[in-house]
Amino acid sequence: MQHSHHPHGEHPHGGGRRQRFFGHGELRLVILDILTRNASHGYELIKAIEALTQGNYSPSPGVIYPTLDFLQDQQFITVSDDEGGRRKIAITPHGESWLAENREHLAHIEARIKARSVGFKLRKDPQMKRALENFKAVLDLKVNQTEMSAAQLKQIIGIIDRAALEISQLD
Repeated sequence: MQHSHHPHGEHPHGGGRRQRFFGHGELRLVILDILTRNASHGYELIKAIEALTQGNYSPSPGVIYPTLDFLQDQQFITVSDDEGGRRKIAITPHGESWLAENREHLAHIEARIKARSVGFKLRKDPQMKRALENFKAVLDLKVNQTEMSAAQLKQIIGIIDRAALEISQLD
């Protein structure tokens, strides 16, 4: 599946970000789903994925094109030249049935993207960002750098659970 013209070292950041955003094979499902709404070009697919993730993730051509190559090898898509000289991508009936079989997985991916953009919005707020950083720093200090008893750990977990409960009850 790894293409020789895209060695791992080429995208030091892209690779890590992609694994976090889409698990193995997930981008294929997302692309096929976008193609059911309209035939598209590579650049438009990149834009559609950016829109879907609310700008949190923009797949590089080094990620998109090998994925498209794979989908074409599997006969899930057709790629033809359109009048503008660009490559036009369309889903095939075979691609549509594979997508249908994986609807549930696609729904999980979309739910995860939604949840992640909520977190992303939260972290954009400077006060929230500061509070979260502070929380992480305190936890790191307490849990990793001091000898801690089971009872203390239980106390910390209790505090976090209570805070979560309080937040969930805000109206």
